[in-house]
Amino acid sequence: MDFTLAVLPGDGIGPEVVAEGTRLLDAIGRASGHRFAYRYDDVGGCAIDKHGVALRPETLTMCRACDAVLFGAVGGPKWDDPKASVRPEDAILGLRKGLGLYANIRPVKVYPQLIDATPLKPDVLRGVDLVVIRELTGGLYFAKPKRRWRVKAGRKAIDSLAYTEQEVTRILHVGFQMARLRRKKLTSVDKANVLESSRLWREIAMEMAKEYPDVHLDHLLVDSAAMQLVRRPTQFDVIVTENMFGDILTDEAAVLAGSMGMLPSASLAGAPRPGARAFGLYEPIHGSAPDIAGQGKANPIATVLSVAMLLRLSLGLPREADAVERAVEAVLAEGRRTPDIATQGGVPLTTREMGGLLAEKAETALRSG
Repeated sequence: MDFTLAVLPGDGIGPEVVAEGTRLLDAIGRASGHRFAYRYDDVGGCAIDKHGVALRPETLTMCRACDAVLFGAVGGPKWDDPKASVRPEDAILGLRKGLGLYANIRPVKVYPQLIDATPLKPDVLRGVDLVVIRELTGGLYFAKPKRRWRVKAGRKAIDSLAYTEQEVTRILHVGFQMARLRRKKLTSVDKANVLESSRLWREIAMEMAKEYPDVHLDHLLVDSAAMQLVRRPTQFDVIVTENMFGDILTDEAAVLAGSMGMLPSASLAGAPRPGARAFGLYEPIHGSAPDIAGQGKANPIATVLSVAMLLRLSLGLPREADAVERAVEAVLAEGRRTPDIATQGGVPLTTREMGGLLAEKAETALRSG
């Protein structure tokens, strides 16, 4: 089959890790007979430099015409002026909103070979396998009013946290449906002791639980969830939460996996359904890491695992996705590491070396059966 993908490398290490993602797809294509065509465009800081905006309307149009989007990362010190009216992050926010991708799915898996790569005790990490579902197009990042102004006493700023019943209901449906496909436990994270929006969230979650009697629902305040995520992470199966809470909790979850360079994500317009193809945007959860850009130190595994999600969810290629995930496991089992997950005394691989090894193993796995 032929597939067309929008490829948006972005800034910093984004182009480096995305290059390993397309390299992997080319290897998959050689082994499986599928053909992948790529349509590239600039987003983020590099788009601001070229076009004056982080995301052009033409880029959204291009993405809509493709089977899926592979995204890198945006931002960096060059564009960090807090007074700027245009920011690199406008690109990813605009893509999510413009493409209607309200459900961000972030799996967090601890590989046994990396248990010693984190500061947590091995007994805490063994068996961790959870998914965080983050609402992606509402809340503080999007609601109005959002502005800065000056009053007699000085400068003032406001961000609004707003959610509608429809926004809350649709993301909770994703959470319940994904829990049904896993271990049938859903944890809804809010701040209902303080925020009115969270009280609405919890009320709706309790009402919807009646539609899913086979799923056990519990509730955690976000500060308690943050503590429990590192204290006893195996208690979690599926976590569903609002935009900003999900952003923070999934970055914290990188401690479990050993590095942000290990965590992939998919942004969809609903719950993934077995056997069905869905348009989505796929990206590693890490940022642009400008301090290591161009040095070959970036870990491409998060992007590679995002490609596995792309293959499975948007292209309907579960066999190829399985081969990619097996390649990651095989490389880690061999002790091969990039600097962020390197063990003492080992010689870390460069971004390019790790990407090549993963592509080679995935291709071999497909050819052998």
